[in-house]
Amino acid sequence: MLVEKRMSHPVVTVQSDMPIHDALQLIRQESIRRLPVVNPQGKMIGIVSERDLLHAEPSDVTSLSVWELNYLLTRITVDEVMTSEVITVNEDTPIEEAARIMADHKIGGLPVMRGEELVGIITETDLFKIFLELLGAREPGVRITALLRNTPGELMKLTTAIADIKGNIVAMGQFLGESSENRSVTLKVAGVTKKALEKAVKPVVEALIDIRETAIT
Repeated sequence: MLVEKRMSHPVVTVQSDMPIHDALQLIRQESIRRLPVVNPQGKMIGIVSERDLLHAEPSDVTSLSVWELNYLLTRITVDEVMTSEVITVNEDTPIEEAARIMADHKIGGLPVMRGEELVGIITETDLFKIFLELLGAREPGVRITALLRNTPGELMKLTTAIADIKGNIVAMGQFLGESSENRSVTLKVAGVTKKALEKAVKPVVEALIDIRETAIT
């Protein structure tokens, strides 16, 4: 899966001369957490987050009057608090690469570029939705987590065992196991009972960690 399939677009942007108070109102209005900053020609020159804007506002314990505060807020503009060195990805970047960049740099979103054109933004919320799909969080069925030996053919043995009892795998994710010698696999299976699935998979896995029926409420 590539970023272009899951990014948000069109992108809500602001110009650098917008007062931070207006930018914060826009963020709340659009229910977003960050705004790419563009110049009058539409080229991205920075990014500003809700946190940047909140930190730029005066403290609640300030001695300034409400009129002085309002005047101050109208004088502070986005270009004074934005980040100019923006980490971006291209629209054909694999989604897991975008997730790695966000995790490594401890950021919650990445502008998506097509050459020098801003075409979207991918955020931690988009990745969270993908995670829900990956593990079938909105799908009813029997959920199992098992350890498989980290050798060729082990996953095929598991999926074959499920197919043999007419089970339909609606979601699957593979993760690091307890050591380099195994992998943890979580599957959501429809069309079978918990008892039948447990009986089918136990002989072909290293360990059955968890099995439970799930329903959508």
